[in-house]
Amino acid sequence: MIITRLYTGSDNESHFEDIEIELSDAGDIGALSQKVEATGIIFRKTEPDYNYSWHNAPQRQYIIMLNGSVDVEIGDGTIRRFTTGNILLAEDVTGRGHKSKAVNNEARTSVFVTLD
Repeated sequence: MIITRLYTGSDNESHFEDIEIELSDAGDIGALSQKVEATGIIFRKTEPDYNYSWHNAPQRQYIIMLNGSVDVEIGDGTIRRFTTGNILLAEDVTGRGHKSKAVNNEARTSVFVTLD
């Protein structure tokens, strides 16, 4: 399974990295990853006009997109679109951060799984 990591580089800018989550055969129930320790879960809805300028992730967290889409921009101008079913590991808790913006004037719902 491939997810996207958003992290702060040595240049104090945010960067994207695709990482693979290893899955192991668990028989009839499918394939499972190793357990990841978490500290909490947050449910979120953003409005269709959501447009948040430069900011950092408040803590290390997985963001699981339930529906809708968001464009995330990093310091070099790269924009990635995350949509239903995508998972983002947000770890850019320092540096300039990133921008995020609603797509197609649609609301978005997501789940944050906090790690710190």
